[in-house]
Amino acid sequence: MIPAPFDYEVAESVEHALSLLGEQEDAKLIAGGHSLLPAMKLRISRPSLLVDIAGLDELDYVRDDGDRIAIGAVTRHKDVRDAPLLQEHCPIVSFTAGQIGDPQVRHRGTIGGSVSHSDPASDLPAVLFAVDAEMLVRGPGGERTIPALDFCTGVFQTALQEGEMLMEIRVPKLPATTGWSYVKMSRRAQDWATVGAAAIVPRSNGGIAGAAVALTNMGATPVRARAVEQALADGAAIEDAAPLAGEGRNPPSDHAASAEFRLHLAGVLTRRALEQAAA
Repeated sequence: MIPAPFDYEVAESVEHALSLLGEQEDAKLIAGGHSLLPAMKLRISRPSLLVDIAGLDELDYVRDDGDRIAIGAVTRHKDVRDAPLLQEHCPIVSFTAGQIGDPQVRHRGTIGGSVSHSDPASDLPAVLFAVDAEMLVRGPGGERTIPALDFCTGVFQTALQEGEMLMEIRVPKLPATTGWSYVKMSRRAQDWATVGAAAIVPRSNGGIAGAAVALTNMGATPVRARAVEQALADGAAIEDAAPLAGEGRNPPSDHAASAEFRLHLAGVLTRRALEQAAA
């Protein structure tokens, strides 16, 4: 497939990128291109201008930010996977980055591009939902922070306003006693997740003190499994709480799985993720 015609500019700085974005209403940012270019080839996306921010070193970092770890938007998945700060303080994020695609994708794809593309089958957004991450964005009106739970608003849609760009993802430093897990099922190793489940389990006196569970590809956006979280908070066992993962959800049916199978799979993977995290 051949994309529709477009112009191309290389941004020299964040301010230059924002200026270029403001020149055309349907301009889009590109870094790794692993999400946007396939959409352009299928003509799902038809930007008139691509603004290349892949070379902006000012957005390529993983650094300590007090009680959080700050990750620049153009940080490659490989660097997220290998970052010692994330491995120590928020290992579910570094682990999940290592599960994305294949080595070629991980060496070129960026965390900001993955999140901003807002594909409901993407792994990282669900994990960011589970840890209650924050997104720092900048635009004509200055900077603002958006909770991860509010960032993805629909299939390929986000809370970014016209002229805004994602600058940074901030994830919390999890206590050393926190258990975590991200598990997914895919038809093939490099495919998007048919369903995925992320679990964060604070442990106390050998038991579960509370949990956060987020699901991949169970709706138009990642979702928190609130029924599971509430059941665990009320003292339910994992095996009793996990089947509630699909409650109130309307997952898609496609070539990978039917909606009915996804509902079943959500419970299976949620139980597996919670058991791994609690262990």
